[in-house]
Amino acid sequence: MRKPLQTSLLAALLLAGFHHPILAADAKPPAAAEAPGASDGFHLPAFPADAHVSQSVTVGGRTLKYTATVGSLPVRDEKGKVIAQVMFTAYTMPGKNRPVTFALNGGPGASSVYLNLGAIGPKKVNFGVEGDNPSDPAVLHDNPGTWLGFTDLVFIDPVGTGFSRALVDDKQATKDFYSTGTDIKYLSRIVYDWLVKNGRMESRKYLVGESYGGFRGPRITDYLQTQLGVAMNGVVLLSPYLDPAASDDENVSPLPWMLTLPSIAAAHLEREGKLSAQAMQSIIDYTRTTYATTLMQGRSNPAATDAMIKKVAALTGLDPLFVQRSGGRLETQAYLREVYRAEGKLGSRYDSNVTAWDPFPYAPHQRSGDPILNGIIAPTTTAMVNFVTQTVGWKYDGRYNALSYDVNRLWHEDEDANLGSVKQLRESVANDPGLRVLIAHGWDDLSCPFMASVLIVDQMPAMGDPTRVQVKEYPGGHMFYARPSSQSDLLRDVKALYGVQ
Repeated sequence: MRKPLQTSLLAALLLAGFHHPILAADAKPPAAAEAPGASDGFHLPAFPADAHVSQSVTVGGRTLKYTATVGSLPVRDEKGKVIAQVMFTAYTMPGKNRPVTFALNGGPGASSVYLNLGAIGPKKVNFGVEGDNPSDPAVLHDNPGTWLGFTDLVFIDPVGTGFSRALVDDKQATKDFYSTGTDIKYLSRIVYDWLVKNGRMESRKYLVGESYGGFRGPRITDYLQTQLGVAMNGVVLLSPYLDPAASDDENVSPLPWMLTLPSIAAAHLEREGKLSAQAMQSIIDYTRTTYATTLMQGRSNPAATDAMIKKVAALTGLDPLFVQRSGGRLETQAYLREVYRAEGKLGSRYDSNVTAWDPFPYAPHQRSGDPILNGIIAPTTTAMVNFVTQTVGWKYDGRYNALSYDVNRLWHEDEDANLGSVKQLRESVANDPGLRVLIAHGWDDLSCPFMASVLIVDQMPAMGDPTRVQVKEYPGGHMFYARPSSQSDLLRDVKALYGVQ
């Protein structure tokens, strides 16, 4: 498996050895409806013109009237040729000096639908918590956690996700879009182009990225700030993937195991009804002290190892023999099978308290996909396609990729990816004393564990005001905002970042 994707949104499928065939993105159109690139052998239906619809949402007793826009922006090469078209969904309200927030998910290969219809958009579809089923009605309802009350919202679908598409072949698309540097450059330019197109260069600007979008966040912020001349006022990183190298060298370094133990312990506390910030703080303190030093001592201190194994078994509720045979080092996929093995179920990498039946319980390794990933594609795809094509009226009949396995497969591994985005995070904050950053995690997330961000931020210099970069944790997993109470807490903390009541 490719290292940079180790904890990405599609990681569970890759870890499970799951392969998903992808059909052609678009059917052949009538000859008169050719898109840019048709002369190169592509026969794609042309994108429609931008479409708009007026809507309203009621939040906290307040009715917000807004315009929803679905449209696209071109991506050009150095010669000016259009090589891709990027779809966006924007929600705007009238009013002077409204901020604008750009939103990106991750993967690589994920569209922005999860942030849009799950976390911060004006409408929401249910997904991502225990009890949700793929076949449940994909009905949109008012989102009590929307950010629209204090900022306009622009959701960007990277090339190959949503309806966004490359107008070059896979080999060229990999070179132009599916690698670390090119991904950051063209997405930054999309932000710039949207601002110019809509006359919003003077607006206060914010960026939110989830998962691999959290990897993108600091890099896009830095590139916009230093190359394109666009400065963000704030950045929100949800369940970010900031430091891939932190999981390296698991045979010697204690760090990979330090990142996951607190999230496994949090899931156990939640199952017992004992999860709290106070309880988690004691686990964090143990992890960064006694647990770390015991792992580093290895076989030189058997007594300390025995005590550590007993402690880990107590913190996680796992069979002490399983913990002993693991050496107190709990590998994520092994844990997700072990914790629910007696019930014949699997836990999700994205929230280990969300489960599904294990269709291959006697196999030596997990053979099916992740419970959350398997359950979210249908409701998000149905809800988004209906919203775009029916509600807004952006009439396009191509395939919508909520998660593109093709993009993930084509993604080019490079050394730059393994360097993470901590450098760009530090430099962006250093360059602009006005920039504020909120990093938000769910305690139960084993895909992008919160402990990594805690350690990263604790190692950053204060740079005048240490509160400019904060880490907040909430009950839940990778998509902790699927839980109403955690979404409400996130909204409170985001409002503080934006400086609104």
